Amino acid sequence: VHLVESGGVLVQSGGSLTLSCTVSGTTLDNYAISWFCQAPGEERKGVACISSIDIRTYYADNIVKGRFTISSDSAQNRVDLRMVNLEPEDTAIYYCAAVRHSVFRATVSSPLILNYDYWGQGTQVTVSS
Repeated sequence: VHLVESGGVLVQSGGSLTLSCTVSGTTLDNYAISWFCQAPGEERKGVACISSIDIRTYYADNIVKGRFTISSDSAQNRVDLRMVNLEPEDTAIYYCAAVRHSVFRATVSSPLILNYDYWGQGTQVTVSS
């Protein structure tokens, strides 16, 4: 299983962008996909999660604040994270990761704290003030 992120750019405060996570070696029917971010000197944090087969999404509201939307395209085997009204505090490397649906469905807590099976290499998002 291989995950590749794309779409990270330099954007001005208040701007928008869409990150993409392209999955190969499996399909979105087998894995829930999440986005994480890691700012310099900080721990990695979960941002959003989607289960395409269960048609469920989950957001870290303290980070997202209603500004991000996660979506999936099963035909393209891709998960997008649409980010609007970006703030300098959103500057980070954004990673996507995959966790098996059996694990995702078994959790009663946040899917963003699960042990993920596969990770991408990350894409840099920089928001200038």
